[in-house]
Amino acid sequence: MKITLKLYASLANCLPAEAVKNQAEITVKSDITVREVLDAHNVPFDRCHLILINGVFSPPATAKQATLKDGDALAVWPPVAGG
Repeated sequence: MKITLKLYASLANCLPAEAVKNQAEITVKSDITVREVLDAHNVPFDRCHLILINGVFSPPATAKQATLKDGDALAVWPPVAGG
């Protein structure tokens, strides 16, 4: 199945080389979890602060076990500081 993986800020360097504008369509196995996708792309889970599945916030503690479906979009941001 295919999903869209979107990684932002310091996590963007974990995207595949073919990524454009912080996102890439990737092929994954059925019933894959968020954690499995992130681990497969060497995204440090402890740096995943904001996780959205299809634009809906999912707390990291529960998101890691969420199962993705064909066509889903997974977007992840690290903690950021600003002023």
